[in-house]
Amino acid sequence: MKQLISLVVPFYNEEEAVRVFAGAVLPVLEDIPDAEWEVVCVDDGSRDRTLAGLLKLAAADPRFKVVELSRNFGKEAALTAGLDAARGDAVIPIDADLQDPPELIARMVAAWRDGAEVVLAHRTDRSTDSLLKRGTALLFYRLNRHISNIDLPENVGDFRLLDRAVVEALKRLPERQRFMKGLFAWLGFKTVSLDYTRLPRAAGRSKFSGLRLWNFALEGFTSFSTTPLKIWTYLGGVGAVVALVYALFIVGRTILFGNAVPGYASIFVAVTFFGSIQLISIGVLGEYIGRIYVETKQRPIYLIRRLHGFDAEP
Repeated sequence: MKQLISLVVPFYNEEEAVRVFAGAVLPVLEDIPDAEWEVVCVDDGSRDRTLAGLLKLAAADPRFKVVELSRNFGKEAALTAGLDAARGDAVIPIDADLQDPPELIARMVAAWRDGAEVVLAHRTDRSTDSLLKRGTALLFYRLNRHISNIDLPENVGDFRLLDRAVVEALKRLPERQRFMKGLFAWLGFKTVSLDYTRLPRAAGRSKFSGLRLWNFALEGFTSFSTTPLKIWTYLGGVGAVVALVYALFIVGRTILFGNAVPGYASIFVAVTFFGSIQLISIGVLGEYIGRIYVETKQRPIYLIRRLHGFDAEP
């Protein structure tokens, strides 16, 4: 029997990329032997004509399925919706901008058929990204490696192949605030990695601004580590020791030389420094409390407005 392989593709305001993506991916899929395909396209509340373009694809080719979300829930939720809807023996998330080359899919499938349960796509060349983005990405991966309790593969995005067993395991993870790269890494399973060169975007513009990338990094740090909380415990301890030493110094100076007029500068520096430390520590604590708040409400990760092209609801 032929194996069913699913591509999962989140779309958000990508009307320029719809036809380009289909034209690039279909020849690659059709050249892979002994496989049947479905392409699960998730419209994440697009405001342009992305959905209309996807529906045209689904009407022309039944291998294209469309999951229409009720609004924009974000890429992590859209990716989750696509993985939930995919029915393949293996599932491959991929972005619509074609920076991750579809030509690598054939090698992924071959590695999977050789026994791998997860096939990672490792970026060896990110020269198409800006210098700032490459630098901050390198800093994120290295810092995450030191503070997190999972081994997050460096320069590996969502583009990967997942065996059906891995997808089913992923569905058992109930987090509402989802850092998918971390969830993928947490699952484990037998993993191999394939190298590739990241390409320029085929169409459209990136939806990740600097602020969104910063928030995404915070999500990664707080999803799989309590080290940021421990850091402020250590800083508080160091601050207490410094304050005690300084107090002993003041007492000793007063005993030896009398009570000198206190300096405005030292008081100002001490108050502002420790006040800033307290505010930052409260902010870090707030990040974790916010995650608890979101998780306890138990709202669904996404809502589907309509399914297009599916024989039965997944």
